[in-house]
Amino acid sequence: MTAQKGKIGVTTENIFPVIKKFLYSDHEIFLRELVANAVDATQKLKALAGSGDFKGEFGDLTISIKADPKKNTLTVTDRGIGMTSEEVDKYINQIAFSGAGEFLEKYKDQANNIIGHFGLGFYSAFMVSKKVTIDTLSWQDGARPVRWECKGDPEFTMKEGERTDRGTEITLYLDDDSKEFSTEAEIERLLKKYCRFMPVAIAFGKEKEWKDGKYTDTDKDRIINDTDPLWNRQPSSLKDEDYMKFYRELYPMQEDPLFYIHLNVDYPFNLTGILYFPKIKDSLDVTKNKIQLYCNQVFVTDSVENIVPDFLTLLHGVIDSPDIPLNVSRSYLQSDSNVKKISTYITRKVADRLEDIFKNNRSEYEGKWDNLKLFIEYGMLSDEKFCERAMKFALLKNTDGKYFGYEDYRKAIEPAQTDKDKKVVYLYATDSVEQYAYIEAARDKGYDVLLMDCRLDAHFVSLLETKIADSRFVRVDSDSIDKLILKSDISEPVMSDIEKEDLSVMFESVLPEGNTYFVKPENLSETSSPILITQSEFIRRYRDMSALGGGMNFYGEMPMSYNISVNMEHPLIKKIMEAKNAAIGKECEDYAGKMAGIDSECEKIDASNKGKKEEEISSADKSRREELGKEKESLRSAHNGTVRDFARENILLHQVADLALLANNMLKGKALTDFIRRSIEVL
Repeated sequence: MTAQKGKIGVTTENIFPVIKKFLYSDHEIFLRELVANAVDATQKLKALAGSGDFKGEFGDLTISIKADPKKNTLTVTDRGIGMTSEEVDKYINQIAFSGAGEFLEKYKDQANNIIGHFGLGFYSAFMVSKKVTIDTLSWQDGARPVRWECKGDPEFTMKEGERTDRGTEITLYLDDDSKEFSTEAEIERLLKKYCRFMPVAIAFGKEKEWKDGKYTDTDKDRIINDTDPLWNRQPSSLKDEDYMKFYRELYPMQEDPLFYIHLNVDYPFNLTGILYFPKIKDSLDVTKNKIQLYCNQVFVTDSVENIVPDFLTLLHGVIDSPDIPLNVSRSYLQSDSNVKKISTYITRKVADRLEDIFKNNRSEYEGKWDNLKLFIEYGMLSDEKFCERAMKFALLKNTDGKYFGYEDYRKAIEPAQTDKDKKVVYLYATDSVEQYAYIEAARDKGYDVLLMDCRLDAHFVSLLETKIADSRFVRVDSDSIDKLILKSDISEPVMSDIEKEDLSVMFESVLPEGNTYFVKPENLSETSSPILITQSEFIRRYRDMSALGGGMNFYGEMPMSYNISVNMEHPLIKKIMEAKNAAIGKECEDYAGKMAGIDSECEKIDASNKGKKEEEISSADKSRREELGKEKESLRSAHNGTVRDFARENILLHQVADLALLANNMLKGKALTDFIRRSIEVL
């Protein structure tokens, strides 16, 4: 053929700066594109042979990769169908391309997808090369070899080549800033990442053997890929050991998985793969993006969040589908019907597998539950369809280490734990050691306590309350045991408002500053604690959600608040109240009497002005009313000061308060030292 010079048929001035600029962040995929083209050429030759069009000998179809750091070159050679000069002109020289401005605007947010969109697999070579040559010979009888050369601009030369063997050899003369792609280590990394399961054998380097105290090359090519990966084989031909071995090859430093699912469907879409359930303990810092997506055994991505539901990205393994293109945009994944069907299918298969183990191998399932719990709860919280399925196989674990399905657990606790409003109360603890006293108090009442110690549980118990009819979830330390499951209304102590206020002042005086306290007198049994410090179920649950990033950050910014239940029936509280009455009872009565007198005078002023508008009330009455308010405030302040002084001096009050703090791990530093010293003095 006559040597030909020309310009590559593109409408933009120069495609190459565009390729380099907009694809530079993902420039390493050039090798995947070139090897994928070589695989495609080889597979087409096999197809031609299958149809009877190609009747020659295949010979060795191994694809060869050679790196030469001295020459700064990289070569990809195949023995596939090759190309004629007409095909080179059609597939290499003519690129259907929109105008540069439209192109840049339309695809500026999809840099990683441009190559596949335009069929530019070959042109990805120019991301790392200053010159590229093609030497090719078509499989067709009488074909002439072709040599094509381009230096990274629209100018190319094409002439008759010297290749005598069917197939194509592409040589990259690498840019000075891309020299790493001529090194063995870097090419090996890329081949392992993108090409390790391609369906045609790929040779890179030579097998090594240990000789004379060192590794030396042999004459045998080193095949770097597995052309028949496990997910393409029939599950009936495989054993558990095969799946475990494959997992260790994929994830060499990981613990063995809990179990696996082999995916295999050919309608209404094509999908094969193997998904593994890794061991996930109580950590949300688990590594996602461990599922590798392939298209006909060619690696596409390990970011599959748009292909599978978010919670399934916690799984490990491989998905292979020809229905997901090699280069594909995020918007495509979100809108494509096949992708949505694949996502639904995988979710269903995961649920099927879990339900099957739950029903048929319950002991194995329970043994692995602690490592499965976070995954299943995450799925139930984030995917409604999965949640519906999981209600049948999710477990609850109690503080005795026993496991229950949801229906079984409700039947077990319903008789004892139904409150006066006919709601079944699910008691739970988040730490069986720290909340031991509360758990024991519940057990003494005949109640069962769940262990909900996963970081998602603050959200999860709220979900369960919406899914389980007539239920409430209550943390075991959120109130006194007598009030956690109210069977009937509890009578409150008969106390005046001033007496209740005195109680608040007394306890706030001996409790740590900086928190908010709600002190409430209770009629609990004599055997109950004198003081119980709890946190509102609602507030604490939402604080926990806030800490996890539940969109309720204002709860996390609020000061800590505690409910202080004072057991007025306890002998120690009675003793403290008696000491208070003996020490400051007379003063308190005097203050109370004076404040009552002020209230009486205020009532008379208000009565005489009843029905009047503000401007109709005399200035004398307004002034007197204001004076009385200030007097009462002064009396109240003096009264509270007297109560506060008593509280600070009363050792017994300090002791019972500190004991309650100690029970809640709230007694620290100097306060703890003072408590120990005081306890020794009392003893």
